[in-house]
Amino acid sequence: MSSEGDQYAEQAKKMVDDVIALAIKRLETDLSIMSEREKTFESLKYSEMSRESTFIREDDYVIENISWLSIGDFSTQTAEKKIDDFIKTWKYDKSWLYCIDYLGCDEHEFDTRHRFRVRWSVPTRRKPIPRATACVYFTFQVSKIKPKSHPVEVFYVFETNRLVHRATNSAPESRPGESRFREKWLKDIIESKVMMMQALAF
Repeated sequence: MSSEGDQYAEQAKKMVDDVIALAIKRLETDLSIMSEREKTFESLKYSEMSRESTFIREDDYVIENISWLSIGDFSTQTAEKKIDDFIKTWKYDKSWLYCIDYLGCDEHEFDTRHRFRVRWSVPTRRKPIPRATACVYFTFQVSKIKPKSHPVEVFYVFETNRLVHRATNSAPESRPGESRFREKWLKDIIESKVMMMQALAF
């Protein structure tokens, strides 16, 4: 049973790796092909307008964020505390419970990537052991070459979802914490798992 669990964990880790690598590659490609003209104020203004027309903004909703870690301050304990602080800024029903697990780290040429899993569930009095859980995977990308004062990059992704959310950004003009958490994402994950279990014949 544990070997099956290890296989699932390895597959989940690979999926998160692939999604984050693709997102970083797209960001690098977008920046490298930008001409000087595209970096002017007018172009930035136009791209902001395009973004506005693509996503519905809720002007009365303020997305909270926290102060993340610098490279010099990073440890697995402080990272876990920061995840907990960040989740506390999310709006969700108090019936949800979560636990944070450290999954380990991977060494790369220029950084070390530490992985955490936040497992969500809604236990009830009738069903204290929930039938399904929903996971959110956090990756802390700790650079080996940047100054110790530089912030650690933090990415997170919801289970079954390929969209990578960036919790931090070192660029001064960026607006960290722009991804608004939606409780529906957790509900959708759990509902899809329950439906799949019901469809399986044992």
